[in-house]
Amino acid sequence: MRKNEHENWIKKLEEMGAPQNGINVQSYREIYHLIVLPTFREPIEVVRTTMNCLVKTDYPKDKMIVVLACEEADRENAERISSEIKKNYGDKFFKFLVTFHPSNLPGEIAGHGANDAWATKEAKKLIDELNIPYENILVSSFDIDTCVYPKYFSCLTYYYLTVKNPLRTSFQPIPLYLNNIWETPSLSRVFSFSSSFWHTMNQERPDKLITFSSHSMPFKTLSDVGFKQKNVISDDSRIFWQCFFEYDGDYRTEPLYYPVSMDANCAEDLKTTLKNIYKQQKRWAYGVGEVPFFIFASIKNKKIPLRKKLSMGFNLIEGHISWAVSAILIFALGWLPLLIGGPEFSSLLLSYNLPKVTGLILTIAMSCIIFSIWISMLLLPPKPANYGKSKNVLVVVEWVMIPFVMIFFSALPALHAQMHWLFGKYMGFWVTPKVRK
Repeated sequence: MRKNEHENWIKKLEEMGAPQNGINVQSYREIYHLIVLPTFREPIEVVRTTMNCLVKTDYPKDKMIVVLACEEADRENAERISSEIKKNYGDKFFKFLVTFHPSNLPGEIAGHGANDAWATKEAKKLIDELNIPYENILVSSFDIDTCVYPKYFSCLTYYYLTVKNPLRTSFQPIPLYLNNIWETPSLSRVFSFSSSFWHTMNQERPDKLITFSSHSMPFKTLSDVGFKQKNVISDDSRIFWQCFFEYDGDYRTEPLYYPVSMDANCAEDLKTTLKNIYKQQKRWAYGVGEVPFFIFASIKNKKIPLRKKLSMGFNLIEGHISWAVSAILIFALGWLPLLIGGPEFSSLLLSYNLPKVTGLILTIAMSCIIFSIWISMLLLPPKPANYGKSKNVLVVVEWVMIPFVMIFFSALPALHAQMHWLFGKYMGFWVTPKVRK
């Protein structure tokens, strides 16, 4: 990731010339970027920060189309914010659009996916008027708090023009939850680093990688599959599976090894922050609904090799099961046999050795926690001037909460989300509140 951050992508693009992977352009300057930013009740400070980051990117701004995708349900607030944003940033890009997603459309679940789909279709009208070839456009679906690093679009363009079969590829940056990391409570900070580490690890398995949160893909591909689903909560993963089955398994996600930064969960007080972390994690875990979608689509599609179905299916199912139970099992299995085994178990040699073996395993795991602390310190943005050295000590010490975080703010909300599906108590889309202190 650090290597890609320091790479001169514009220079590499200029030296590359016409691509050799089937994209019919003579230069990278023919590639446009469509950036869709769905927003709902976020404060203008959040939107302004995101726009500032877009302006600071090194890609030619005359090749960038920005869509601020507002909700009709938030019309009054959205008009005020979009008017100021358009006034200050509208002339800095090739095109700047403001869209309003209507409320209560039939067959929709109000949320990110529905708004994203509406905004992209509105942008399609402009693209058709300008007669820009769809394969010359990369669309990036971002959360409104997504701050792109300066070389994101040049890096993305290079990957698009060099990967094999680019129209069958999504592109996934590494999401780092660092925007407000110094202002968040300790528990939220530990949770945010855990999420960042998980998604960083996933980049090392591109054969298993699927899209999550902020990601990019060819506009032609998005158009071919009918844009994003409007009736799902986990639209960021569903669009990958739409493409996977549309192209009979000939679709993949390319890791960019390049970061984008988003907000860690932070509210006005600790109690609300903890509540929001739980609800956000439950919404993410609600993506377990992709399991039946995958199974039924796999049964229907006979062209995808069985081996590929089993490989992708196992990764999807095992991931959601582990999410919900692994932390609880690690916590319980060391002492549970002693508790329920009775005198018979206590008399065995195994009962004598079990605490020693468990202790050894947890000691090894603790060394990995120390490594995680070191990585987290490397990732931290510059510390605000009003924080002293004690804040650095706190950032280290707070990692003792990791068992508590993994059980009560990862496993339990995942189980809760799975119970929603099991008992037919279907969820709507919950928007994580954004607070800047």
